[in-house]
Amino acid sequence: MTLAKRNTYNEDEKLNEHFNWHDYARLGHYLRPYSWRMLLVLGSILIGNIAVILGPYLMKVAIDSAIPQRNFQLLWLLGGIFLASLLVAFGCFRYRIWAITEIGQNLLIDMRTDLFTNLQQLPFSYFDSRPHGKILIRVVNYINTLSDLLANGLVNLISDIISLLVTLVFMFAINWKLTLDSLVLIPFLLIWAYYIQKKQRVAYRELSNKQSNLNAYIHESIDGIKVTQGFAQENNAIHAFDTVANDNRDSYMRAVKVQYALSPGVQNISTMTTALIYFIGIQQLGVVVSTGTLIAFLGYINNFWNPVINIGNFYNSLITATAYLERIFETMDEKPTVIDAPDAFALPPIKGDVRFNDVSFRYDDDGPLNLHDVSFHAQAGQTIALVGPTGAGKSTIINLLSRFYNVTSGTITIDNVDISQVTLKSLRTQMGVMQQDTFIFSGTIMDNIRYGRLDATDEEVIHAAKIARADNFIETLPDGYQTTVQERGGSMSAGQRQLLAFARVLLADPRILILDEATAAIDTKTEALLQAGLNELLKGRTSFIVAHRLSTIQQADQILVVNDGQIVEAGRHEDLLAKRGEYYELYESQYRMLQAE
Repeated sequence: MTLAKRNTYNEDEKLNEHFNWHDYARLGHYLRPYSWRMLLVLGSILIGNIAVILGPYLMKVAIDSAIPQRNFQLLWLLGGIFLASLLVAFGCFRYRIWAITEIGQNLLIDMRTDLFTNLQQLPFSYFDSRPHGKILIRVVNYINTLSDLLANGLVNLISDIISLLVTLVFMFAINWKLTLDSLVLIPFLLIWAYYIQKKQRVAYRELSNKQSNLNAYIHESIDGIKVTQGFAQENNAIHAFDTVANDNRDSYMRAVKVQYALSPGVQNISTMTTALIYFIGIQQLGVVVSTGTLIAFLGYINNFWNPVINIGNFYNSLITATAYLERIFETMDEKPTVIDAPDAFALPPIKGDVRFNDVSFRYDDDGPLNLHDVSFHAQAGQTIALVGPTGAGKSTIINLLSRFYNVTSGTITIDNVDISQVTLKSLRTQMGVMQQDTFIFSGTIMDNIRYGRLDATDEEVIHAAKIARADNFIETLPDGYQTTVQERGGSMSAGQRQLLAFARVLLADPRILILDEATAAIDTKTEALLQAGLNELLKGRTSFIVAHRLSTIQQADQILVVNDGQIVEAGRHEDLLAKRGEYYELYESQYRMLQAE
């Protein structure tokens, strides 16, 4: 069996060279539900900015009018207005911070939910072709990075723009010539920002790759820690970690070096503008420009450049977040390949008659065929065993029956209904699948078994566990069925995990039962007990059993011998032995191994 190409932890992911800026418009989809809240925030920003910007103007009036005329009543009035403006600005700022934080968290949940929902619909091939750590970092880290940009950064941008416009209005009202003089260096700032953004995006694309690689390696090393320690390869693991960690550090330092190049440029231009206004204003002081006007104007220059600096920082964040946004949208845009047909209908209750009609399949569109014209008929209630060497295509056959993949050609029918024409939910809810890799969720043993049918009662859960012979070891645990197990069932033996997974499938009470190496990790004694329960369970159900232990499938109604993606032999145990073909050789080989033990 040829697997799909897999990206590894030390391989950088590739994206389009040019980012589609139109994708930023997609962010509006996440802001739309909070439009009215955003309007309130913008209103508070406008009121708060006007309150803050009143300060220099009040100072101008005080210096040019109230103080020279010794008008203390006007001076007290100006002071009262100034104090009120500070209180208004404080209240608006406080509301803005609270509202923005809440909106940001809601945006984070919305984006992460959409991303996670799409992941739930993607085919096995997507997860087979990339390290899970590279998927995890998109759902957690990248979304966290964007959340502040989408809420706080975006609203602050609007706040700064409003502040900038209001400040310009006051500046032009006071002295339009000085205002034009203060804008003379803006073109140099725009040229500098354009130059920096190109380098910054490339740097942060590289950083996102290295962060993804680091996360993938950590995830992989934790999953494989028992193998690492079992072969005493801790030093090699540490060396590999140092390599990806150093790559991440180096790319981060390069990215930060470029990012922080913008801020000094803005600061320098701001300082030169202030110096220019001092130079021009002092020359004209007392002739064209009054003392109060110059002092107020210098205050407004500061108010002008502060939002410019903030907008520059936001632009920095925007370019930085582009690399992460690309990854998020790339995952969101992954299209599920196994989906309901436009005219799909619900599969009615089935009896379990299964037919494979000239089914061929390949994992990659341009790859070789993994199954070649597979055809067989399983009558309702029959037990079908699939045997053959590793990689022959046995698991592929049952994965196609469950529609975890789409067939390349041919058809699969259940009760003469093409499964490609029915809804996935109606198909899979009538099938019970126990994969070769047993997975146990964090939670109680009761919850893990109940995952097969969420509305099952405790009595039904216990009954399924007894049939699967899992009850024997569950009762020995301190809390019995309420015992909490860790992720992947790390505190349990491989055999115990398989017994729990078996009970989970039995609880679903499926019409078609699929067991992929269901007894692989169970000892011979437990297997004999389990077989007794299985014999009762298999009655009246169509069952497909993938097994390497031929002793477990001798009573099957049909045994399909699979090799190199084809069914090379089919029949009952006795008939296949009589043929002295591939099944006979497999059986004799296992028999000799058992005799040698």
